Amino acid sequence: MALTQQDLEALDETIASGTLTCTFNGRMVTYQTTAALLQARAHVASVLKAQKGSRTPTFGGTSYALADFSTD
Repeated sequence: MALTQQDLEALDETIASGTLTCTFNGRMVTYQTTAALLQARAHVASVLKAQKGSRTPTFGGTSYALADFSTD
């Protein structure tokens, strides 16, 4: 099961509500502590960030990078 932005939003709503029970993809999960809930949120956020980071920015189908010609 791939993690989605909606999963992250569901965790954020649960944190904001002050409860430990979160529902996403039709499943209900109850975390034992707020720390465990925050850890789950951090994990989902890092996975989503990694998914976004794997895309190379392109312009017209060609990817570009900046060169660093400085001498140290």
